[in-house]
Amino acid sequence: MANSIEPIVMPKWGLAMTEGMVNTWSVDEGAQVNAGDEICEIETSKLANMFECPVSGPLRRRVAPEGEMLPVGALIAVVAEPSVSDDEIDGFVTEFQENFVPEETDEDGPEPETVSVDGKKIVYLKLGDSDADPVLMLHGFGADMNGWLFNQGALSEDAPVYAMDLPGHGKSEKDVGEASIASLAATVERFLETVSLKNVHLVGHSLGAGVALQVAANAVASVKSITLISPVGFGTEINSEFLEGYITAKRQKHLKPVLEQLVSDKSLISSDMMDDVFKFKRIDGVVDGLKKLIETNFTNGSQAVSLRSHLDDIDGSITVIWGKDDEIIPVSHSENLPDKVDLHTLDNSGHVPQMEKATQVNQIIKTAIGG
Repeated sequence: MANSIEPIVMPKWGLAMTEGMVNTWSVDEGAQVNAGDEICEIETSKLANMFECPVSGPLRRRVAPEGEMLPVGALIAVVAEPSVSDDEIDGFVTEFQENFVPEETDEDGPEPETVSVDGKKIVYLKLGDSDADPVLMLHGFGADMNGWLFNQGALSEDAPVYAMDLPGHGKSEKDVGEASIASLAATVERFLETVSLKNVHLVGHSLGAGVALQVAANAVASVKSITLISPVGFGTEINSEFLEGYITAKRQKHLKPVLEQLVSDKSLISSDMMDDVFKFKRIDGVVDGLKKLIETNFTNGSQAVSLRSHLDDIDGSITVIWGKDDEIIPVSHSENLPDKVDLHTLDNSGHVPQMEKATQVNQIIKTAIGG
């Protein structure tokens, strides 16, 4: 990067994000930063998250002041070597801002699609049009395809990536059927057939990771690799207070401490995120479906199904990612996995490392799928 200036701009997290605000800077001007370092906290209309620097070098200029809302793509900082003069940086910042035009809302951009799977409505979003083998992402309990908003776009640079709303979640059918991991896996298998996905890389989080592992073990679909993030099925303990609190909380002051258990950095839980949970739970059939999932799979603080033995039956590559600060499913469940498993335990990360450590997780997944 000698004698060059690297701009750092407001990121776009998810299709709906149009602007963001730097809440706090974590590094001072002049500090050396490396790609992947957390340099500031950015808040959007949906959530707050730590922003990981995309480049390495001295952080010469913090352009975005704290507390100011800026459009996606706006200049927030500049990285440059000491050989670059302050006057050159001043000129770069001035020219960038004079020529910057915020992106227009892409009304013709990708939209979720709907298919019928065994008579049930299943909603999914596809990003990316390359000829590479496809990726299917399966979210966790109480979440939806938006749980991958930090990941799907980045991964779609190398492969077509599908994010699916499991039954009982998002905009898919609210009837969860038997509500077992086996029945959810069967729905995913039918989905793969319906959408004609072959040689697929499965990426699952929590409950969705258990489903992904079951699909791979069934060997009905041609699965090339699986990446399991904070998976169920590797031990007995699970945080039942979180599960029950997610369902029963009716006010923000009750829901906030529940959702804070998902993350290592509690400040990442925003009021808009809580509002989205309340809106979701008000949809007819949602609470009943979530209760059935708990009754079937997680009773009295214990996981009903063990999936660990399936790891020995899978021929494709297996990657496991776990946050060391996971308060929902303990990271100790990652101990004593077969040698064939590529295990990554991440510092300063809770149950949702794909959100807290998105850059790191995305790179691990790209490596797993050969990207």
